[in-house]
Amino acid sequence: MTRIYLDEVRQEFGTTVALESISIDVPHGEFLVLLGPSGCGKSTLLRIIAGLLSPTSGRVIIDSEDVTAVPPGKRDIAMVFQSYALYPHLSVEKNLGFGLQVRRLAKEDISKRINAVANQLGLDKLLSRRPKELSGGQRQRVALGRAMVRSPKAFLMDEPLSNLDAQLRTATRLELSELHRSLKTTFIYVTHDQVEAMTMATQIAVMNNGRLEQLGTPTEVYDEPATIFVAGFIGAPPMNLLKGKALSIADTVRVLANGVDVKIGGGELSERDIFVGVRPEHLKRAQEGTAGALFTGTVVAVENLGSEEIAFCDIGGQQVAVRGPRPLGISVGENITLTAPQNRIYLFDPLSTRRLIWSNDVEFAQSEAASR
Repeated sequence: MTRIYLDEVRQEFGTTVALESISIDVPHGEFLVLLGPSGCGKSTLLRIIAGLLSPTSGRVIIDSEDVTAVPPGKRDIAMVFQSYALYPHLSVEKNLGFGLQVRRLAKEDISKRINAVANQLGLDKLLSRRPKELSGGQRQRVALGRAMVRSPKAFLMDEPLSNLDAQLRTATRLELSELHRSLKTTFIYVTHDQVEAMTMATQIAVMNNGRLEQLGTPTEVYDEPATIFVAGFIGAPPMNLLKGKALSIADTVRVLANGVDVKIGGGELSERDIFVGVRPEHLKRAQEGTAGALFTGTVVAVENLGSEEIAFCDIGGQQVAVRGPRPLGISVGENITLTAPQNRIYLFDPLSTRRLIWSNDVEFAQSEAASR
């Protein structure tokens, strides 16, 4: 049973703060994906977990033991790098067994482990080859196999699929998910690719500028984004975010902007700035007499994605994307009014960037998801 707990981990490089007091609890068997744009601190955090970097402050705890000062070789954690880091002069078999030889395991035990992992990863017919004779996907499996033969407490992976083409990346994602299910051990995986995160993770930690924006299941971070950043980062296209004013008109709280009229609920509210969000797939053409959430503007472009189309609309000077099965029945140049279900409308505070909910007809409150 391998539980990894990060307790207020902070990392500074001179005057630059790379990580701001990150706390994450990773239970045994979790597939945690650290997701975020380049430079957000996700690889730095992974290196701290591996012991390759010492945090400025905070603790790394593995199975109730504080390992913050324990060197990498004694943490019993395997790391798979983006570059594969294979020995070019050694065969696949010797690459797989190198770490076991260093640990002075018996030859019979080494051979048994190599054969078992090679069969599991489909490398059994490639054992005599050298890395230069392998495809990118095969090299990735060798790098993974070299970690697996050690039977580590946990696997750490730093963008391991980034060097693969799109088709191979999809196939390897499936292999990694199946491997996680079969090994029943802890995976911590770094990527900037939200498709990898959404399809493989049991938990996603969304990071931005060294901060943890949200921790949750793929469904939670997509359906309940905690911040403006999460809403704008997750999704393709991402959530539409429109600036507006929240105010009360005749005991009804509404968000208004040029081309935007969204009814929130009943009550009284002093006027305030707010962002209203809605995902492209939740927008539909409004029928006559529709009330609730209305977005009125002009269609400026339509993209054909094969099974789907994406229409881009100018709503009072703000761009809105609409996504749906082809054909959408929307043409460039036409004037259009769009609507979305009330439970698919999201509100965000422009100052704190946190998601808000209209509470008790008297005030906006931070949503439960945003407070995690």
